[in-house]
Amino acid sequence: MSDTLAIETADGTFWAYVARPAVQPAPVIVVIQEIFGVNDVMRAIADDYAAQGYVAVCPDLFWRQEPGVQLTDQTQEEWDRAFGFYQGFDVNAGVADIGATLTASHAMAGTTGKAGVVGFCLGGLLTFLSAARTDGDAFVSYYGGGTDQYLNDAGTITRPLLMHLAGEDEYIPAAAQEKIVTALSGHKQVEIHSYSGRQHAFARVGGAHYHAGDAKIANDRTAAFFKKHLS
Repeated sequence: MSDTLAIETADGTFWAYVARPAVQPAPVIVVIQEIFGVNDVMRAIADDYAAQGYVAVCPDLFWRQEPGVQLTDQTQEEWDRAFGFYQGFDVNAGVADIGATLTASHAMAGTTGKAGVVGFCLGGLLTFLSAARTDGDAFVSYYGGGTDQYLNDAGTITRPLLMHLAGEDEYIPAAAQEKIVTALSGHKQVEIHSYSGRQHAFARVGGAHYHAGDAKIANDRTAAFFKKHLS
């Protein structure tokens, strides 16, 4: 079962896709988009979390530029548009919008008060920053590009954060990954897994670099992590 959620901010109202489980009340998982918007891939991820027993909420974080963006990774034209949205994206405003999404999610009927955040690509970076700046209960970041530029935020992470890195990520080079691991390896709240030989978006079903085996390993780790921290 799916519907939408209106999220109010001082700058205006935006919308989120909501997928609900068969049994409620349930914890919330906020699903943070890649650079392609709230497309079929993101809605399918939200639907899968609903099937696992969560209320999944996927906010439209490009709303400040253009509401309702739904692109794919199948054409160069769409890639060009996606990178345009990425380059024009205000990261700090996006994290604030995730905070507003968490607030709105807590107020929804059928939720338990517990909430996690999971994000992919751009959403992976935003999840890392949400762990530092919002009141979510648990966070999972998949190959968050640019995380190495925000490591000063790690000091304010007080809730569990699980990170998945692709060993051969073309958007997060080895030096950036080493910087991330070095900075966070001693952090008591952070758990990092690297997937040797994998490229960016290895968990995106239907993507050019999708790897079913390592995607399953990463997703199983994520499922166990959320079960532990949101139950």
